[in-house]
Amino acid sequence: MAQTLPLFLLIICLLLIPSSQIQQEQEAFTTIVISQQGLDFLKNLLITQAISSIIPLKLPNITKTAKFPFMGNVHMLLSNITIYQLQVLDSYVKPGDSGIAIIASGTTCNLSMDWSYEYNTWLLPVEISDKGHASVQVEGMEVGLTLGLKNQEGTLKLSLMDCGCYVKDISIKLDGGASWLYQGMIDAFEEQIGSAVENAITKNLGEGILKLDLFLQSLPKEIPVDDDASINVTFVDNPSLSNSSVGFDINGLFTARKKAVFNSASALYYDAKFMQWIVDKIPDQSLLNTAGWRFIVPQLYKKYPNDDMNMNLSLSSPPILRISEHNLDAMVYADLIIDVLEADQVIPVACISLVIRGSGSVGIAGNNLVGSVKLNDFSMSSKWSNIGNLRMYLIQPLMWTLIQTVFVPHANAHLAKGFPLPIIHGFTVQNAEIIFSTSKITVCGDVAFRESLSIKQASGPL
Repeated sequence: MAQTLPLFLLIICLLLIPSSQIQQEQEAFTTIVISQQGLDFLKNLLITQAISSIIPLKLPNITKTAKFPFMGNVHMLLSNITIYQLQVLDSYVKPGDSGIAIIASGTTCNLSMDWSYEYNTWLLPVEISDKGHASVQVEGMEVGLTLGLKNQEGTLKLSLMDCGCYVKDISIKLDGGASWLYQGMIDAFEEQIGSAVENAITKNLGEGILKLDLFLQSLPKEIPVDDDASINVTFVDNPSLSNSSVGFDINGLFTARKKAVFNSASALYYDAKFMQWIVDKIPDQSLLNTAGWRFIVPQLYKKYPNDDMNMNLSLSSPPILRISEHNLDAMVYADLIIDVLEADQVIPVACISLVIRGSGSVGIAGNNLVGSVKLNDFSMSSKWSNIGNLRMYLIQPLMWTLIQTVFVPHANAHLAKGFPLPIIHGFTVQNAEIIFSTSKITVCGDVAFRESLSIKQASGPL
C-alpha cells in the first residue's frame, strides 16, 4: 500500500495529543498541574537525589590548640572528616507566594574522621603524640530551603532564594591510641564539627540547585512526534503557585520540524500536503480492478475493461476536531479520485467528495497517549466524472467497506503507538486516568522516576 502518511491517523486522531483547550494561538494551550501529592513525590525525589549526589561528603580539616596544666600546649587535628550517611526522618513541601519551601527535620548524619595530637611538656624532654579514629553521630539536624520558579524565555528557571542548616546534637566516639584519655579534649571540637557540617550541607545544596537549574535549562523545547512534526513544550508565563499545587502552562502546539492544540496538528499536516493516501492494496483486491465495478459503474468497465485501479484520497480542507464531555469527534472533508492504470499511465476518471464523521477514544501506554477511532457515518457526492453519471447509492456501500476495512484498521494500528506526553526524560506515567470536559482533555496520574537516571548524570559536570 503506497502512501505518504496514514490519512485517518491524522484526520481523526491527531486530536489525541494531551492538551487543555482550543484557544487563540497566542494563548496558553496546555496546562500541567502538580498537586500536593505530586509535590511530595518531587520533594522526596529531590531529597533522595540530593543525598545520593553529596554522599560521601568530605569536610575541611579542623585544628585546635589548647593549653592544659602540666601538659603545656596541645595541638589537635581532625582530618579525613567524611559524612558517609545521611537520613531524613521527616520532611514537607509547601508552595507559597514567594516560592516553594522544603523543610527536612529530625535529620541525622554519620561521620568518620581521624584524630591526632601532639604536645611538649616540661616534665619530659621528648614530644608526645597519639592518633586514632573517631565516629560522629549528628542528630536533630534541620535543613530548609526556598526555591523560586519563573519562566525565562520559554524554559523553567529555578533559583535558590534561601537555604539553611542547623545542627542540634553531636556525639563523638574515639577509637585507637589512648582514646579514653583524650575524649574530653575531642569533645571540645563539637561546635566546630557542627559548623563544618552546616556549612558543607548548605554549600552542596546550593550547588545541587544550580545543577538542577542547568538540567531544566537543557530540556528540549520540542518533543518529536515523527519526522515532520513536533510538540512545542516551551513554557508560557510564570508558574502559578497556590497553597496546595503548582501549575505550568506550556505552548502545546504542533510545529513543523524544518496551530488550538488538536487542530494545530491537522492544519500542520494539511498545509504540508501530507494528508494524501494512494490506496493500491486492500483485503478484497478485486475491487481495485474495473471488473469489480462492472455492476456498480458499468461505463467504467466498458471503457477500461479489466484494468487495475487505485484510489487517491486527499483532504479538501483541514479536519474539524472537537472535544466533548464524553469523547472526541472529527469531521473530515476529503476528495477520492478514482484512477485507472493503463499501459503505465495513471488516468483519473472520477472524483467523489466525502464528508466523514468519526469519533475516538484515548488511553495511556507508557509515556504515550494512545487511542482508537471508529467511523460513525459519512456522506458522498460526485464532484466530477469522465465516465458519465455515477449512481452514488450503488457506490456508497463500497466506500463504507473501504473505510471500515482499510482506513480505520490502518489508522488504529498507528494510533496504538501513540503520541508522546510532555514528560521530562527519565520519568514515566503510571495509574493514569483521562477526564473529558468541554474542549479539554485532562490526564491525571502518578509519575515514577527511573532510578538509573540521576539529575547529576543528566546535567553533566559543572
